[in-house]
Amino acid sequence: MAARQPFTDLDTADEAVRSTCDDATTCKRYATSKGYWTDPYVQYFVRSVGERKAPEINRGYYARVQGMNHLLDAFLRKTKCDCQIVNLGAGLDTTFWRLKDENLMPRKYFEVDFPMIAARKIHNIKTKPPLSKPLIETHSTDSLLLDGHSLDSDRYCIIGADLRDIPGLDDKLKKFHLNPELPTLFLSECVLVYMTPDQSSKLVNWASVTFHTAMFINYEQVNMLDRFGQVMIENLQRRQCNLAGVEVCQSLESQKERFLKTGWENADALDMMTVYSVIPQDDVARIERLEFLDEKELLQQLLQHYSICWATKDKLKLGTYGLDYCHKVYF
Repeated sequence: MAARQPFTDLDTADEAVRSTCDDATTCKRYATSKGYWTDPYVQYFVRSVGERKAPEINRGYYARVQGMNHLLDAFLRKTKCDCQIVNLGAGLDTTFWRLKDENLMPRKYFEVDFPMIAARKIHNIKTKPPLSKPLIETHSTDSLLLDGHSLDSDRYCIIGADLRDIPGLDDKLKKFHLNPELPTLFLSECVLVYMTPDQSSKLVNWASVTFHTAMFINYEQVNMLDRFGQVMIENLQRRQCNLAGVEVCQSLESQKERFLKTGWENADALDMMTVYSVIPQDDVARIERLEFLDEKELLQQLLQHYSICWATKDKLKLGTYGLDYCHKVYF
């Protein structure tokens, strides 16, 4: 029998990153239980609501979900769903099921994450009919593939892969019929920040080189040079969670530069305080009535240290440059 390889610092760091998947899902489960938004599927990935989360955390996740969904849905409508989505570091995200319920399904929805997380998600889908039934309903051929680290159906695919291994990622996505000729939307939420700047640049460059009409939406930290940002970094370090890419999170400009230097034609970015201010204000008023928030300054600081950056390439001239949060288009 071969000797077991000793754990390395990279193994420890990767395990800490994988644990953030559970953190995000638990926070979303709690926020939905309080009525911030509706997600009937997250309960199948987290058994219980868990301990109370602070109101500013719930509002932060609300802004994150609303902000990401706005751009995602706008891309789907702009392409009339004749597109594909690649969710990088998807974790236990439930977007596939939401899109099916809302009749906004792309041609195919891909998810990529560490093999261990992919295996967990596949197990949940296999053992929970409310998750597997929608998948089966969108599958019409006999070619459903289901193994330990991969799931491939007509409209939904889960792949276990390391995003730092671009050749391996590219091979796996091609194997499961990712089409470079289709308009393609990439999603990442607090993923690139755990990669070195060189690694994340290679990933977004691969996306820009491989797809001629594409959009990349990235949610992660920003303004990390000030004291509040340093405290965030220290808190994560105590959990052995190293923000290897925090250098790119200095400002909205540095977020945009990552894309503009790697072949993307256009890039824009907003901090989450700004996004929160342009979310339909009747819904903001509704969620602000759910819980009393004592320290509004803390919420403001939190939202000012996260951002959404989106970049586009538009060879097919679909008008994706115009997708943003401005004007009445949001409403």
